[in-house]
Amino acid sequence: MTMERDDFLAKMVAHRQNGLIKVITGIRRCGKSYLVFNLFYNYLLESGVAADRIISLALDDDAFAELRHPVRLGEYIRQRISSKKEQFYVLIDEIQYCYRLKRDSTDESLVAPEDRDSLYISFYDVLNGIQRLGNVDIYVTGSNSKMLSDNLLSIFRGRGDEIRVHPFSFAEHYACRGGDKNDAWEDYMTYGGMPLAVFDSDEQSRRSYLANLYREVYVKDLIEHNNIKDLQLLENILDALCSSIGSLTNPTKLAKTIKTTMRRSTTSNTVDLYTQYLTQAFLFRQAKRYDVKGKKYFETPYKLYAEDVGIRNARLNWRQQERPHLMENILFNELIRRGYAVDIGVVAIDNKKNGKREVRQHEIDFVINRGFDKTYIQSAFNIDSPEKRERELLPFRHCNDFFRKIIVTGGNEKMWQDEEGVIHVGIIPFLLDHKSLD
Repeated sequence: MTMERDDFLAKMVAHRQNGLIKVITGIRRCGKSYLVFNLFYNYLLESGVAADRIISLALDDDAFAELRHPVRLGEYIRQRISSKKEQFYVLIDEIQYCYRLKRDSTDESLVAPEDRDSLYISFYDVLNGIQRLGNVDIYVTGSNSKMLSDNLLSIFRGRGDEIRVHPFSFAEHYACRGGDKNDAWEDYMTYGGMPLAVFDSDEQSRRSYLANLYREVYVKDLIEHNNIKDLQLLENILDALCSSIGSLTNPTKLAKTIKTTMRRSTTSNTVDLYTQYLTQAFLFRQAKRYDVKGKKYFETPYKLYAEDVGIRNARLNWRQQERPHLMENILFNELIRRGYAVDIGVVAIDNKKNGKREVRQHEIDFVINRGFDKTYIQSAFNIDSPEKRERELLPFRHCNDFFRKIIVTGGNEKMWQDEEGVIHVGIIPFLLDHKSLD
């Protein structure tokens, strides 16, 4: 089996030589390095770029440990650029390993806090300087958004261009493994889309790989990058979040859950900080609630979805595999992957009960936007009763607009439209057809 990643390769090709530093971000082991150093590298060769015009570095490899020093990194790259007329390509893996270096012995206390960054040289300075040469196209990968995604445009002084990479989609998973679609879907809900887990055919090996990935890579990275001292609290928060995917939450609620179920006291501020660490490491993504009628956002509560359901399942030791929640998580990830901004819709509906007016909030699982395109989507594992069907349709009827409305159900149901104009489609054909939202 081979890893094609056509969507992400197409994005890299589309951004080629655009004058910006391409920053390839995503959770560790999702295939960033393979995308850049195999697929894109081979694309460059096939398009006529000479091998000596491609400068490749892997900073997480001890063979390049010396180049984690920012000045030495810059010197090495400039030495490899042998001509001002030829186009060069610089590919750097795990750029966050390049540390900051103080320029001189100036006492930080004598410098205003907002100006202290100027006392240091970092990979931002190095790459910005190389980019100014004019004949260099730079691509770097990174696994921590605290260092890369946050304020990306400002740290690269307007020269940063992020390309986010995700684990395999269900369509990529099915293209690799083939077989019966329903069996493939069950497999994807269990093991997710981390490339090595997709390629492995041994069930026990896949389980061990995903469990070790969480324990030996993600947790250790979180501790190292954020100087976390309380490992047990981190583990508690991870378990709480993995157990509540698709549920509304906030730091206060999480702190109470940890106290109740794990008998561990903590503060909402600490939980909020640790949650930020987890989203910065791309393990989870937050979805805010949006008032469909009032056109405004609610800061809290919100939902957190796992970047990969296989990793989530491994974290919980393969317990709590509630199919409706897993399907909702997978659908959320697919919408993000297709380039949509995804919110949780809130629709206020007036009711009269015993002669009194009552306003109740109803949820639309996803309100998605891309440019001027808006769609409302309900994730309903099954609507096999009139009551369930009515519950999913009710918020749609009160949106007071004419945007497209879709109910995605579990299984293989072909797309059809009901008498109210609502589109119904099964999750399997929806995910396998990249034009299902066109």
